[in-house]
Amino acid sequence: MKIILVRHGHPDYVNDCLTPLGHEQAKSAALRLKDEGIEEIFTSPYGRAMETAQHTADLISKDVRILDFMHELKWGAKENTTVYGEGHPWDTSLYALSLGYSLMDEEWTKKEPFCNNVVFDELERVAAECDKWMETLGYKREGANYRVVGDNTNRTIALYSHGGSSSALLSHLLNLPFFYLCRAICPDFTAITVLSLSDEMGAITTPQIELANDSRHIKGGNATYEM
Repeated sequence: MKIILVRHGHPDYVNDCLTPLGHEQAKSAALRLKDEGIEEIFTSPYGRAMETAQHTADLISKDVRILDFMHELKWGAKENTTVYGEGHPWDTSLYALSLGYSLMDEEWTKKEPFCNNVVFDELERVAAECDKWMETLGYKREGANYRVVGDNTNRTIALYSHGGSSSALLSHLLNLPFFYLCRAICPDFTAITVLSLSDEMGAITTPQIELANDSRHIKGGNATYEM
């Protein structure tokens, strides 16, 4: 099975929708993906992600299914505590790097001024709901891996969401630190990431990255890579 992750297009955050530029980006992403054999389209419940997904859905005549848990992450200080800056994950990860911390070692997140961030609750929520969703797709979590429990031969699905929630999802699926992914993969608008998992019934599998953060379709590059 292949899971295609797509970030939303250029947004109007105030009104939670796409700007005219965002719609053009979403159209380009849809054209990029139209021949990938997408069977199901999932999206965050936020308007900017739903509008991005709809361009693909209209082009390939598919319905869009809402995944509520993939809404954008909340961050900031828990009540009566403080965090670095406003607690924004990308700013936090950059600050941690400036202090010499390794983003592959999450011990620093247990210290002040980092440990009081509500984003940690969000990461737990996404991880738990991700595994429920994966099981509906035929992959049951076992430790750090997944067992194939359903027939997914040559199946491809797409999920439209956000920089934060997609990073949280990837963190759990790939067993990599969230803040590391905040620096390693900083998705551009409508950037495409492709994961593949074994289809062999009963096998233990972990996602493989086939493509990461690719936005050639909005940058004038060659978008002929076969996913």
